[in-house]
Amino acid sequence: MKIVSFSGQRLALFGLGGSGLATAKALAEGGADLFVFDDNPERAEVAAEAGLRVQDLKEIDWSEIELFVLSPGVPLTHPKPHWTVDLANAAGVPIIGDVEIFGRERAAQAPSAPFVAITGTNGKSTTTALIAHCLRSAGRVTQLGGNIGVPVLTLDDPAPERHYVVECSSYQIDLAPGLAPSIGLLLNLTPDHLDRHGTMEHYAAVKERLVAVAEQAVVGIDDSWCAAIADDLKAQGRPVVRVSANGDVDDGVGFSDGVVRRRMGGHPQADFDLSGIGSLRGRHNGQNAAAAVAALTLAGLSDDEIRNGLKSFPGLSHRMEEVGRIGQTLFINDSKATNADAAATALASFDRIYWIAGGLPKAGGIADLARFFPKIAKAYLIGEAAPAFAATLGMSVPFEISATLPNAVVSAARDAAADDRPSAVLLSPACASFDQYRNFEVRGDAFRECVLALADVESETKK
Repeated sequence: MKIVSFSGQRLALFGLGGSGLATAKALAEGGADLFVFDDNPERAEVAAEAGLRVQDLKEIDWSEIELFVLSPGVPLTHPKPHWTVDLANAAGVPIIGDVEIFGRERAAQAPSAPFVAITGTNGKSTTTALIAHCLRSAGRVTQLGGNIGVPVLTLDDPAPERHYVVECSSYQIDLAPGLAPSIGLLLNLTPDHLDRHGTMEHYAAVKERLVAVAEQAVVGIDDSWCAAIADDLKAQGRPVVRVSANGDVDDGVGFSDGVVRRRMGGHPQADFDLSGIGSLRGRHNGQNAAAAVAALTLAGLSDDEIRNGLKSFPGLSHRMEEVGRIGQTLFINDSKATNADAAATALASFDRIYWIAGGLPKAGGIADLARFFPKIAKAYLIGEAAPAFAATLGMSVPFEISATLPNAVVSAARDAAADDRPSAVLLSPACASFDQYRNFEVRGDAFRECVLALADVESETKK
């Protein structure tokens, strides 16, 4: 994206990781007078090689700076402001981020371009990808980016016919004071990132901004924080659609018994059956799909277009990804489940499970998952967490210490093949990957490779 709205303005930018470097390039290409810096010399060197003007921001004249652009990974307020934030605040320089820059460029170049922004503690990547997929499958020109892994300023320039579907983290919203999406979604709120927001109240207030300024808001009501936000918006006369995974919603969209039911005012009642859609298995995906149905309805898609998009959604890699099948056994890659809460949604989605778990343990372990132990035919424990997980499983669940992921896949496949009941071999580690793999993606890729190397496996992975 070539950002021309800041042409001729003197800006400072800190943070030259993936999104930061993309932001710097987009601003520079559009004619901004830009200083960039990063504490990491290697990142600064990459920026210099790209032709950007690298300058220690302690040495610039802040009285000449019109805007300070901060990468979302850099602390704005908690646990304490980054030193660059202190300098900007002392000089009275406004602080913004990449999503704010995108919003201003859209407002200047193509204000009618549909802009769907999604946030929430859980499920936002799946919901973002699902909405974008449905729009594309219905023939809409669609750009997908943001916190989902594609920096928003690497997307195509704003144009009236382009739909922008952008996942927004709380950090990005905090740096986007002028954020004004066409449709804003807030899925849910549970305690998260409090090291960066201080309190749950502040975290919720940041998330609320996205829907409070949206032309049309979609809010999940299955937690008390979001339910209160939906009530506040309604009391203010703001248009809001409530969504829930706990049944039908008056003047909203609900999910129960495998069906999303739309009961939105101004739109015909309609049902959207998710049964048989493996990529949307589980109650948590019921909420994601309900939110997507609400947003897609507001975006003008027909019911048939929505149904076709839901049915063809391939899902996201490493998130309940259907990798392969051998007979009655389905192999599921849920490597993204790096803590017990995340693993719980996967364990809740199957009736009989051969569970591969372990890695670098998180605080609390897997004790909170005891309610799912009756579903687990056997556990295969890997990595540093294996001894602690074995102690928790104790006499409740049969287990073996597999040590490595390849060993676990072979053992789980063998045992599942001997089972006369349908089952899932589920990688949902409830742990970080860093003891054995660089990140959860590499771990998930390794699982996929191991599964597809098994004899007689039928690939389920959709490319």
